[in-house]
Amino acid sequence: QERLAKLSGGVAQINVGAASEAELKEKKARVEDALHATRAAVAEGIVPGGGVSFVRARKAIENTKEWKAVFGKHQTAEDVGHVKYDYAAGMEIVRQALAVPTRTIADNAGAKGTVVVSKVAEGDAKIGAAFGFNALTLEYGDMLKQGVLTPAKVDRTALQNASSVATVLLTADCVITEKPQEKDDHAGHAHAGAGMGGMGGMGGMGGGMGGMGGMGF
Repeated sequence: QERLAKLSGGVAQINVGAASEAELKEKKARVEDALHATRAAVAEGIVPGGGVSFVRARKAIENTKEWKAVFGKHQTAEDVGHVKYDYAAGMEIVRQALAVPTRTIADNAGAKGTVVVSKVAEGDAKIGAAFGFNALTLEYGDMLKQGVLTPAKVDRTALQNASSVATVLLTADCVITEKPQEKDDHAGHAHAGAGMGGMGGMGGMGGGMGGMGGMGF
């Protein structure tokens, strides 16, 4: 209780220093992110990072009668009697979406995302709920012990906001987005070449410097 009181009611000053302005902005942004994450963790606690909490949340969907009646491997007469295909379809969409964070993290780290999601899901029963994939070390293990964690509030609000946006899209007649711009691979080279050519103007500096010789007279 005392430590919680210090975190929630205390005041601290963090001095951030760097060699350049760009580095200073980056460090400042990291400190601010850490501050917001700490406040969120104090408010609602922490969960294993790396998208593990979303993978674990899939079980809540898989245990529903609607989902088991349509997608379950071991269907019972009771399950089939409660078939609601529209509900089951929506549940399956959410279930698949919950695997995207872990799969994307693994893909970005050079691993096979689908394989990682499968192993993380199986590790819950064998090892524990905190079992996950560490993208930094490319190893599996207890995410909490390895220091890979996420404020529970962050994952909760992310899921709620995604649900809210999906609801709006489902009830909208149309969606207007920005037209994606095509990237021209030669554009950067052309600008670079023009810029280097312009440096030829430095030759004029030679004349200017020569004129300064009159000062020695």
